[in-house]
Amino acid sequence: MSTIKEVREEIEQIDSELIKLIHKRVAMATKVLDAKKNEGININDPSQNTVVLERAVDTATELNLDISAIKEIFGILIRMNIERQKELSGEGNLP
Repeated sequence: MSTIKEVREEIEQIDSELIKLIHKRVAMATKVLDAKKNEGININDPSQNTVVLERAVDTATELNLDISAIKEIFGILIRMNIERQKELSGEGNLP
């Protein structure tokens, strides 16, 4: 049987992995932006956002996760990527 400390350490490792994966996903903004420029696609691509959300919901359903929470999480990830693409293109909200 695990102690609470051991369980929390395991959760901490998972959290660290999640943050690294989010960083990796946001870092893809450069490649995405370049491809969008080459193909004449706007930074915010609602149809692709829908595809990403539907894919996330499908996976969440298979894993019996809270679909509403997964939609929120992926909505945040999409917004983070859009903001990063805007920053890279000079359209960002940063001063």
